[in-house]
Amino acid sequence: MQSTVFEPMDRTTAEALLKEAKQILDGLGLVFFLRHGTCLGAVRDNALIEWDDDLDIGSVLGLHGLTEKLARGAAELFKEHGFEVTVEENELNLSVSLRKLDTQMDWTCYRIIDDKIYQWPVVPFPIGLHRNLKEIDFLGEKFLVPNPPEEYLRLKYGPEWRIPKRAGGFEQEVLDLMAGMKLPAGSHGIMGLASKFEPHRHTGSLRILDVEGRPVGAQVSVAATTVLTGLESSRTDTDGYVYFSLPEDAGYVVSVQYGDHQEILYLERLAPGVHYVYEPDPQNPSGRVDALRNRCEASIDDA
Repeated sequence: MQSTVFEPMDRTTAEALLKEAKQILDGLGLVFFLRHGTCLGAVRDNALIEWDDDLDIGSVLGLHGLTEKLARGAAELFKEHGFEVTVEENELNLSVSLRKLDTQMDWTCYRIIDDKIYQWPVVPFPIGLHRNLKEIDFLGEKFLVPNPPEEYLRLKYGPEWRIPKRAGGFEQEVLDLMAGMKLPAGSHGIMGLASKFEPHRHTGSLRILDVEGRPVGAQVSVAATTVLTGLESSRTDTDGYVYFSLPEDAGYVVSVQYGDHQEILYLERLAPGVHYVYEPDPQNPSGRVDALRNRCEASIDDA
């Protein structure tokens, strides 16, 4: 399977679509805020980030009168305005993917879990940051951001959020924040990531290969982005394998590090009971999507 690589969006088009989304949601009386890189650019640079690949806005279910029914109704209205719309639901949020003029916009409607919401890739944020949103001037309009925005951006990007970093520059800080996360009661818990295969625990594997196709000893970290699992880490065995038991078919973030090489894959769609292979791409050292190959012909016994 050929992996894809993030490409920067056209900022002029993105600005127009963000304003159109604001017009649609304002017209419905639905409160939303800028989040992720869109919020970072607005607060830090007063501009969309030059190398950002999408627009990110958010709302919170149960706050400001928002319900799932209203969110789904808004998704239908976006369709009428020419957007390609995909709605997905999971335990953390109702995700509305919006695409128009080759530009991606993600409107995520978060669920409140123990007075927190979990923003991609499953970093907890106090709900208090989103109750009384702050109004800012951006792109000649008024937009809302978490309040205080500085605290939100610190939690999202780490203490050096004011320093511009391209893809690959901030991901490890985000994973470090995830590593110390406490899971609420009733969460899925650990995924059993380990370098030794245990039949009663593990249903799949990930093999790490170097640029020449040879197995390497590597540090691997995995976390789900749509269910609460926490961040699990393990060294590979002598054949380059780690073994896992994924809670469900979902989005995952995967970090691979060996020697001077490190790559963090933020958008991998993984499923239980499947064996995967990682190989680096010297031409694209960061920003890859769906980079792991499915070893559908392999089995644990062949490892």
